[in-house]
Amino acid sequence: MSPQERTGLLKAFLGGLPGVAAGRLAMAVEVDRLMDGRALPHEDILAGLRPVLRRDHNDRTPTPLRLFCHPFQDLLTCQPRTAKQKASITRSTLTPAWNWLSQTLLPTETAAYARECKALVLNLKHEEALARAARFWPLAANAMTQALATDSQAVKKILGDPFAVDDIAEMALLLSAGEAVEQLSALLPAPVASFHEQLVWQVRDIYERLVQEQPDVAPYVAVIVMNRLVRPWEALRLPLLVTRHTDDTLIAKTDMGLVGEILFARMDALKSSIQITRHPLFDADRLMEEVKTFADLSSHIVKEIEIKREGEWGKRLLAERVLIGKVMEGFMDRAPREFVAALPSQKATGGDFSKHVAPEKQEMALRYARLVAGSRFFAAAASFAAKQKMVYEDLCAILKRYNEDLIKALKANPQNPVANAQFLLCAELTAVLYSDEEAELLRRRGRAALSAAA
Repeated sequence: MSPQERTGLLKAFLGGLPGVAAGRLAMAVEVDRLMDGRALPHEDILAGLRPVLRRDHNDRTPTPLRLFCHPFQDLLTCQPRTAKQKASITRSTLTPAWNWLSQTLLPTETAAYARECKALVLNLKHEEALARAARFWPLAANAMTQALATDSQAVKKILGDPFAVDDIAEMALLLSAGEAVEQLSALLPAPVASFHEQLVWQVRDIYERLVQEQPDVAPYVAVIVMNRLVRPWEALRLPLLVTRHTDDTLIAKTDMGLVGEILFARMDALKSSIQITRHPLFDADRLMEEVKTFADLSSHIVKEIEIKREGEWGKRLLAERVLIGKVMEGFMDRAPREFVAALPSQKATGGDFSKHVAPEKQEMALRYARLVAGSRFFAAAASFAAKQKMVYEDLCAILKRYNEDLIKALKANPQNPVANAQFLLCAELTAVLYSDEEAELLRRRGRAALSAAA
């Protein structure tokens, strides 16, 4: 077995671990790395664990790099990009930036910081380690800012990413306000279930202090809040309070409109993914999740602020809803065709049980059934409710007729392998379109038909 295959198997195994086990293993591996252990493949193990750790929000070992990232950790993203989005720092910038800081800008100071942080963490003095990092943040921020101001092109060549310079500028900006950001983080330990009125006023106090002391940092307050909320659109409550307007046109023209722009950027990414989804290579559950997330964001943005049709955000929202609606209507239109292919019938005799249906046709029918049935909860918010309702009723009617023909076929010939195979498919489809109770009722009818025939 090649090293790549072994690494792939290791990552597959680690990705299937329960959240608690993954968290404990990650902590042990990171502590071993802090102690300069050489026996374990640290990077391979952590790479395999990251999907589980992010999903379950496990606490991580406070390494020197992780403590360094504290002031801008809420801006980090793994999403691919083709342009620099303000208040979004890609994780791929972290290692080049840290190497640049530790090897070129501040080699002595960074080495001392890392050495002292490691000692504190290994002695379980996490608060002291964070305090040590807080003393390092303004030093690093000043060095990075000066280097960018002196020769940003040289920095761009060192980092090798055209957007990394802008990422580092934002890192330096947030590092310079590390104390205020830590206050905000302590006030809003993620994930925050509700951005209620008292929290909004407390966050506003931090925002207004930054407006006076570090005005360039102030717009990032709402973004940090947004990334800590279970319902990110609630972050729009802060711009409403600060600007004292409920009009999207006015909010969009202020620095606090950054939250709205980021939310719309997320919707744009969802829209792009939905638009490139094609039959037959689509994942019904993923498509539904993307459309539901889009619908949730769009509908809750409208609820939080007064979106006007003629406003900038209003126009974008309306246009994107129309595009999503057209994509989903295309899938809805195709669903009956795929359903009939998996449930063949003849005009004269009804259900056709003379030959087996290909497994791929059965799977396609199940995918479309899940898509049509699951979409009913958010179809209105995504502008395809009428089409979804009509197609859902058509599929139910097709299935109901076929189920009746199937029961008759089982009574007439209980040994028919085609009818028995279709019976399993119809039970699954009934559970999806109707309910588990209806599927169980169909199974009872099937068993009764077989008993009667016997």
